[in-house]
Amino acid sequence: MDEQETLPRATILVVDDTPDNLTLMSSLLRDDYKVKVANSGERALRIARSENPPDLVLLDIMMPEMDGYQVIEQLKGDAATRDIPVIFLTAKATVEDEKKGLELGAVDYITKPISPPIVLARVKTHLSLKASADFLRDRAAFLEEEVARRTREVRAIQDVTILAMASLAETRDNDTGNHIRRTQHYVKALAEQLKTHPRFAAFLTEANIALLFKSAPLHDIGKVGIPDRILLKPGHFDAQEFEIMKTHAALGCKAIAHAEKALGTPVEFLRMAKEIAYSHQEKWDGGGYPEGRAGDAIPIPARLMALADVYDALISRRVYKEALSHAEATRIITEGRGKHFDPNVVDAFLVIQDEFQRIAARFADAEAGTATAA
Repeated sequence: MDEQETLPRATILVVDDTPDNLTLMSSLLRDDYKVKVANSGERALRIARSENPPDLVLLDIMMPEMDGYQVIEQLKGDAATRDIPVIFLTAKATVEDEKKGLELGAVDYITKPISPPIVLARVKTHLSLKASADFLRDRAAFLEEEVARRTREVRAIQDVTILAMASLAETRDNDTGNHIRRTQHYVKALAEQLKTHPRFAAFLTEANIALLFKSAPLHDIGKVGIPDRILLKPGHFDAQEFEIMKTHAALGCKAIAHAEKALGTPVEFLRMAKEIAYSHQEKWDGGGYPEGRAGDAIPIPARLMALADVYDALISRRVYKEALSHAEATRIITEGRGKHFDPNVVDAFLVIQDEFQRIAARFADAEAGTATAA
């Protein structure tokens, strides 16, 4: 059997209000194509919008009630039919008529009386062009979906990897529980509140807020480098132990930088993660570590994390302290305005403090080690 005989035949819709013309065109086309006919513009539109639309339309112009120009305008205005090629087949033979038809979206313009070989040749040409266009359109849609699917996979892998790395650090510290999830959401809430503020708007774009949310869980990744005798100590650190503990900021930044180097290309969310890991223990007045940076020299992501981290530490129970109430934590943070924290970040926190409480409750530790009551 010839391979072409196994392929479905294209469907041609012939639209003309004259029965003889419909009969003539059907006779000409039916050996090579499936032929549908319509004796009015309204019927033509119903067929074109059906579950089995035609592959090409041969359209007369001069018809009562709805002429061919009106028909093609509706076809091209409908997403379901705009890609069906239309060839005008008409007795209107002026240059102006042809120009108008082509401007309305027709792919060709054939005047009556017709030449059968010309009609068949042009129909074949435009069906071939449509088949190519359909293939490219379907291919483009497939590639777009494939890119979207793979992008979703990459993002999912990134998210899982980040949480796994962050959880690795947190599981070495039995007191921290859901700390990484709470701080991740605190930081996002602060960013959303500050994104229209003149000092923050240029940085806190929607894209950067998404990156900030993604990278925030890595803020304490450097804890994996702290000896257990210090990290797991059930009490306060002495001066020497505290100096060792402070190295977790630099250790975290180096660990992320090493991962980025292994990838062989800069990764934006890892750049932000390095800033957070390295500088979230800095204080607005310069009294923090590891560099004693002050004011705007502290990256914005680190300033947001600084408040989120402290708030969560205050309301969480530790072996050496009980959880403070939200009201007490808020008082301490307010006292740190302009000292420990960026004043505008504190102001944003005070506006959305109820959201902080909701986040704390949503991600409360299993043993209720987090106090959220005011």
